[in-house]
Amino acid sequence: MIELPIGLNAELVPLSWLIGVWEGTGVIDYTVGDEKITREFGQRVSFSQDGLPHLNYNSYAWLIGEGDDEPTPLATETGYWRLSRPLVDADPGPGMLPGAEQKPFTTADEVETLRNATNGFDVEVALVHPGGVMELYIGQVAGARIDLSTDAVVRSHGAKEYAAATRIYGLVDSHLLWAWDIAALGQDLRTHASARLAKTD
Repeated sequence: MIELPIGLNAELVPLSWLIGVWEGTGVIDYTVGDEKITREFGQRVSFSQDGLPHLNYNSYAWLIGEGDDEPTPLATETGYWRLSRPLVDADPGPGMLPGAEQKPFTTADEVETLRNATNGFDVEVALVHPGGVMELYIGQVAGARIDLSTDAVVRSHGAKEYAAATRIYGLVDSHLLWAWDIAALGQDLRTHASARLAKTD
């Protein structure tokens, strides 16, 4: 059973099962040329809400040391998850511009009008990585499963080559499972990493 936080924006109900802090382990499994990279990592992921129609997302991952070796910081990313819909005058923005007083999609019935032809909800996820990569994913949430594919990838001049990605998230036996495929370093889209995380709060 999923408990909805008090004050949750109605548009976030389809994504509400993500809210909380999740921690666990996963495996990197990626081949570049003739080199197969396989490592175990730990990860802590947080989804939170602040009353606006998006989830705040943060992830921190570390390589798990062998024997007495200390964990090594590996990767961080931050971003925003929301239902995909055209923004209207009632939405804030651009910049700091406030929206009109009448907020859109404030009831369950109004949010239901956003369902797509396959009975899910279209979603957008914007992620930023400190290595100069920004990703915009589009996809769908259907029940407790989310499928995402990059719609755009922006790289800074010094970033490593990274062209596209897909991600899958699912709630299975009260655990958050995810898998991430990437096209990077001259490789086509292929398996990259996956993890199983347990809720800590």
